[in-house]
Amino acid sequence: MNACEITVVIPLYNKEAEIERTLRSILSQRTLPHEVIVVDDGSTDRSAEIVSAIAHPLIRLIRQENQGVSAARNRGLREATTPWVALLDGDDTWREGYLEAVCRLAERYPNCGAYATGFDILNGEELTPANCPKSEGIVDFFREAMRCYVLIPSSTTLNREVALSLGGFPEGMRMGEDQYLWTLLARREKIAFSPASEVIYSRSASNRSATIWQPETCTTSLEALYDPAASPQSNEYMARVALGKGLLISSRGGTRLAAETLHTFRFTRLNRFAWWKLRLLNSLPAAWRSPLLAAYNRLAWLVAKRGL
Repeated sequence: MNACEITVVIPLYNKEAEIERTLRSILSQRTLPHEVIVVDDGSTDRSAEIVSAIAHPLIRLIRQENQGVSAARNRGLREATTPWVALLDGDDTWREGYLEAVCRLAERYPNCGAYATGFDILNGEELTPANCPKSEGIVDFFREAMRCYVLIPSSTTLNREVALSLGGFPEGMRMGEDQYLWTLLARREKIAFSPASEVIYSRSASNRSATIWQPETCTTSLEALYDPAASPQSNEYMARVALGKGLLISSRGGTRLAAETLHTFRFTRLNRFAWWKLRLLNSLPAAWRSPLLAAYNRLAWLVAKRGL
C-alpha cells in the first residue's frame, strides 16, 4: 500500500466550526492521499460551503439528504476509487505522519483487513493519550478491545472491498455501528496496529454524534451478532459494546430494549459488572436514570484520566 492507494472518507453533518481544521490536517500530511471524499449528510449549517471554499483538487464534495453517519460512510466507501479507505470524522484531525504510519504498517504486515494507529483524546484544551495496545503488530482484536481502544473510525484505514463485502456500516444504527463492523471484520480478517499517536479525537467538538441519542431504524442489532459458533472472546466483546449501549438506552427510558439486551447477554462472564450496572439502572425510575448515569460517567472519566 502507498498513499496513492488511499481515499479519505469524511462523513459531514453540521461541523462548520471544525471541518476546515480536519481537512487541513489531511492536506498537511507528509504523503498525500489519492483523494478526499466528503459526504455532506444534509447539513443545515455552512459545513458544505466551507468544504467547497477550500477548492483543493483532491477534495470531492458529495451531498445527500440526511441519512445518518453510517449511510454517509458507506456512500464514501462506494464512491472511492482506491483499494483502501481511511476514515476521518469531521471534527477530528490527523497528525502529519498518519498516512505514512498506515503505509508502513501495510508494508510490514501485509494482507490485513484494517490498519490503525494510536490517538490522543482532546477534551476542551486538555490532550490525554488514549489507552491503546502498547506494541506494534498484528493484534488479537477481541482480547485487546476488551481492555483498550484498537479501532476508532478516525484512526482506521479499511480494505474497501472487504468492508463492502461485509455490508459496510449498519445504516440506521445510532450507536455501536463502528463496533458492529469491527466485529464482522475481526472475525474474518487480520488487523494491524501501531501505538504511534497519529490522531486527535475530539470529545469537545460541536454536534458529537456519540452524545446524541435518536430512535434507531436499523434492520439489525448488536444482539444479532451474538453467535454461539464464533469465538467466546468475540461474543464477550459484543456483550461489552451492547451493554454500554444498553445503559444509554435505559437512561433515555428504553426499559424494554435494555431488558432485551440483558437477556441476550446474560451469558457474559467478563462483563458481569456492566451487566449488573445495567440491571440496576434499568430497575430505577426512568427519571432518575439519565442524571445518575451522567454523574457516574463523569466520575469514571476522571478516574481513568488519573490512571486509577
